[in-house]
Amino acid sequence: MIKINLLPQRKPKRAAEPGQKDLAIGMLALLVIGAAVFFGLHRPTKAKLDDVKDANNALASTIDGQKKKIAGPPTIADLRTQVERATEQGATIEKLSAARAVPAHMLHELGEILTPGHMPTMLPDVANKVLDTKNETYRIDPLWNAQHVWITRLTEVKGQFTLEGGAESDADVTQLAKRMQASVFFEEVNPNGGARITDKESGITYYSFSIIGKVVY
Repeated sequence: MIKINLLPQRKPKRAAEPGQKDLAIGMLALLVIGAAVFFGLHRPTKAKLDDVKDANNALASTIDGQKKKIAGPPTIADLRTQVERATEQGATIEKLSAARAVPAHMLHELGEILTPGHMPTMLPDVANKVLDTKNETYRIDPLWNAQHVWITRLTEVKGQFTLEGGAESDADVTQLAKRMQASVFFEEVNPNGGARITDKESGITYYSFSIIGKVVY
C-alpha cells in the first residue's frame, strides 16, 4: 500500500554563514566601546569644558569691573557736566569756564558750592563751627538749595575777586556767602550790596547780588 504525505516538508535550517557570528560580536563590541567612550571620556570632558566656560565668564565680568575702577574718578569735564545738570545753570557753567584768568581751583570749588547737597572744602575747626547749630555766624543750612542762585559775572584780579549774580531771595545770597567764607579757597568774603529786581518780560522778581573777597592760591 502506497502512502502519500500531503503536508509540506520542513526545510532544513540554514547554517549560519561563516563570519556572520563574528560580525555580530564585532558590532556589539563597538557599541560597548562607544558607550564606554561617551560615559568615560565625553561626559567628563564636556563637564570640564562647561566649568571652563563658566570660569571665563566670571573672569570677563571681573575684568569689566576692574576696567571701570581703572577708569578713575570723574574728570573736570565730568564734574562740570554734573554741576550743570544739578543746578540747571548751563549758561553759568559756560561763563565760569570761559573765565580764563580765574584760577582753576577757584572754579572747581565754586562749582562744588553751587552743587545741591555739596559742602565747601573746610578745615576741621571751621567744620565744627559750621555744624554747631548755636553758632549763627558760621552755621550753614544743610537743606539749602543751590539752584536758587545763579552767576552772571566773575572776575579775579591779583587775588581779588568779584562775583555777581541773581538769587530768589536775600537769604539765598547769605547761604552762598557763608559757604564761600567757610571754604579754604576763599577769604575775606563779604556781600557787596544788592537789590530786588522785577524782570520786565516775565514779571518775575529776583534779588541781584555782588560778593567780593580774596582767592587763596
